[in-house]
Amino acid sequence: MNIWRKISGRKELSILLLLFFFFTGCDRQDSPANTRPQLPQPKKIYDGTIIALGDSLTAGMGVAEEEAYPALLEEKLQQNGYNWQVINAGISGETSSGALARINWIIAQQPDIVILETGANDGMRGIPTGLIRENISRAVGLLKEAGVEVVLAGMQMLQNLGPVYTKQFAAVYPEVAEEQEVILIPFFLEQVAGNPSLNLEDFIHPTPAGHLIIAQTVYPYVLKAIKTKSR
Repeated sequence: MNIWRKISGRKELSILLLLFFFFTGCDRQDSPANTRPQLPQPKKIYDGTIIALGDSLTAGMGVAEEEAYPALLEEKLQQNGYNWQVINAGISGETSSGALARINWIIAQQPDIVILETGANDGMRGIPTGLIRENISRAVGLLKEAGVEVVLAGMQMLQNLGPVYTKQFAAVYPEVAEEQEVILIPFFLEQVAGNPSLNLEDFIHPTPAGHLIIAQTVYPYVLKAIKTKSR
């Protein structure tokens, strides 16, 4: 009986040792804990930052984020050798008052350039053009004081509000641009507004193809701002 116990004990010990080496060997070969650790990918470094501040036309209502003009603009800049990022800060439904209220937050992000597209929702609500002008002028002034280069997107209004309002609305943008000495895009929706094939069913918001044209329209003015900022 004592001999059997000794033999059984040796067998059990041998089995335990075999199991130990088997599993530790597997651990050394296959366990993720023993593989080379994955280092975090370095954050991409850009030469500058552009913030696209605006309403649903900037946010890309009705299209995917990568189909909205800010993403397409960044892609175009990168393709042409300009290592700049474009951040989409569009909010659907925002008015010029809302854009002005966000200016300090925008400045806190330390952008080099801001593309300011606002006022369309004001116009559709018939807000007095004097207030729209004041809001946009103040927003541009605050950005300039912070050392931000501004690209102001000019807008036009539908004719159903009457010729007087339409004319006064359109005049807001060149007047502010001249007064504040900033770059003006004459009409943000050039070649897109009024074209059924380039707008969604609401006939207001651009399709992906429409956003591509907007990016192409905005590009030379942003390029001018980049060159001005780089001096």
